[in-house]
Amino acid sequence: MAKLETDREAGNRTLALRGADLKLEVVVIPVSDVDRSKAFYQRLGWRLDADFASGDGWRVVQFTPPGSACSVIFGRNVTSASPGSTRGLYLIVSDLDTARNELIERGIPVSEAFHGDGDVHAGAEEPYLFGSVRIGGVDPKRASYSSFASFSDPDGNGWFLQEVTTRLPGRIERDGATFSSTADLAAALGRAAVAHGEHEKRTGVHDENWPDWYAEYIVREQAGQSLPS
Repeated sequence: MAKLETDREAGNRTLALRGADLKLEVVVIPVSDVDRSKAFYQRLGWRLDADFASGDGWRVVQFTPPGSACSVIFGRNVTSASPGSTRGLYLIVSDLDTARNELIERGIPVSEAFHGDGDVHAGAEEPYLFGSVRIGGVDPKRASYSSFASFSDPDGNGWFLQEVTTRLPGRIERDGATFSSTADLAAALGRAAVAHGEHEKRTGVHDENWPDWYAEYIVREQAGQSLPS
């Protein structure tokens, strides 16, 4: 009995140190015309989760982007913020070109791809993570986190597409590699294939254990760890 109590106390201490999980699952955006906004986000191809209303003028609409654990909500009497005042909403994609083309095919005005200007963080354009200077085209080195495109909803709420292929260390546990879509997994396999081809060129032999090499590469890439060579 004493041993059981000790284990329980140890578990409680672990929970106290870790703290409660805090999962960001909803972002509220302010809009002026609910039906117009609903049509726009449907055109994006996002999943419509809810559209509830009551007789006192309250209405809430919820959409979830493909592969996202976080949803957006808008409506009437759900926020006091001014319509269009939300900026800097980031949609993380594994392939910026593909994501841009999908938006364009859906008739959404989206900017050309752009990247930052080194350590220059001042400029006349709307600020984003790398400042206010936008250099046309994707990042020359195609570095993770460094290539963007932008679009806005009908009220001007601002969205960015950000290409992320390799996470910074600590963002994802090594045993927790996951993919939110077949497209993300396919893109990771493509990058692993290219890297594995270079690996075979260096070694000069065919690698019969390529599935293991692919798996190691993909897990390390997503966890932000050093990649196999």
